[in-house]
Amino acid sequence: MKLASALSERADLQGRLSEIGLRLNNNARVQEGDEPAESPRELMEELNRIVCRLEDLIARINLTNSQTKKDGKTITELLAHRDCLKMRIQIMRNFLDNASSKVRRLGHSEIMIKSTVPVSDLQKEVDQLSKALRQCDEQIQELNWTTELL
Repeated sequence: MKLASALSERADLQGRLSEIGLRLNNNARVQEGDEPAESPRELMEELNRIVCRLEDLIARINLTNSQTKKDGKTITELLAHRDCLKMRIQIMRNFLDNASSKVRRLGHSEIMIKSTVPVSDLQKEVDQLSKALRQCDEQIQELNWTTELL
């Protein structure tokens, strides 16, 4: 099984877990004399099967990510780098949106509001970070589709 397939299955199992949680809660109580729409026991058995499969997949994905390297970096390191790039870019974009917004003055007697940073220079930096993010994500995707799950 390729790593990408395992990641897809993991996402599916996580969605199914949420769904089973809702179904369990919907069948937790009934009016006296009524039957639940679904058997809570059967739902709990399905829950246990899904959790066991998910635990196995997560362990194997993490093991694969920590042992598979490209250009001297593990997938785990690439994922951490990608996540940090995303956070940095988002914060910088929000900051630049704020720094570049115009404040209208009604008259010359009002206080003039100016940016504290060179917005265009920082925007170029954010563009470079975005490019690095795309390249990192492409590396991760390539590894996901070419790496066998351990």
